[in-house]
Amino acid sequence: MKLPFTIDLTGKTVVVTGGAGVLCSGFCRALAQCGAKIAVTDRTADKARELAAELRSEGYIAEGFEANVLDKASLEAARKGIEEKFGTCDILINGAGGNNPRGTTTKEYLFPEDLDGVKDDITTFFDLDPAGVEFVFNLNFLGTLLPTQVFARDMAKKTGCSIINISSMNAFRPLTKIPAYSGAKAAVSNFTQWLAVHFSKVGIRVNAIAPGFFVTAQNKDLLFNKDGTPTPRTGKILAATPMDRFGTPDDLTGTLLWLCDNGASGFVNGVVVPVDGGFAAYSGV
Repeated sequence: MKLPFTIDLTGKTVVVTGGAGVLCSGFCRALAQCGAKIAVTDRTADKARELAAELRSEGYIAEGFEANVLDKASLEAARKGIEEKFGTCDILINGAGGNNPRGTTTKEYLFPEDLDGVKDDITTFFDLDPAGVEFVFNLNFLGTLLPTQVFARDMAKKTGCSIINISSMNAFRPLTKIPAYSGAKAAVSNFTQWLAVHFSKVGIRVNAIAPGFFVTAQNKDLLFNKDGTPTPRTGKILAATPMDRFGTPDDLTGTLLWLCDNGASGFVNGVVVPVDGGFAAYSGV
């Protein structure tokens, strides 16, 4: 990966939750290139270890650890392993998150005919599974809160530490069909601001990146048909993105490095930075 600029993270321990995902694996690689010790954590241990081995083969410092962001005991076990290998955390990237079909409606709008009886082929707002909505909210919000509880305790005893959460465009403008995910990411943005204030006296900066539209394993089937052609939803997304394309993992790198570097962003605290090709700025006319 070609970095837009470099920062010196030599000796720093970086913990990335959801580290084996499309976007977060890019975070791991970028920060490894800056000299950090990368703790790749993921619910799927094999994926975390595979990415860490790949980074080591390229000459970087990395280890993979199993960690379920909804299980505090799992996170504590990962923290112990990371401390034994690398020392305590300096930079925490809360990258784990995602959506679930049980928190998603079939249609963008509710029509009168949708209220006539039970239809097996559609899920309206009234059919949403509360357990599914709860899962999505927990994965994104509690999946940010719990790792912060586990790793920030050590960070509060050091200097120059930073937490970077991953919010979304959904936090600014909720997308149709995904109320659970939109609400959860809004909670992550709000929590970012709350934490920034709460941790200000112990020197931990807390900020968030809000990606626009990126193609990932989770959303690929929603954006492209099996033959590779774009779906109608892709057409709507790109029509509302002035730069007329999806983002790539590299598009997030500069913002990530800036927020990680105390020399560059040492007085930046409690912000949510859109990286969205102009989506949030475009009114549609």
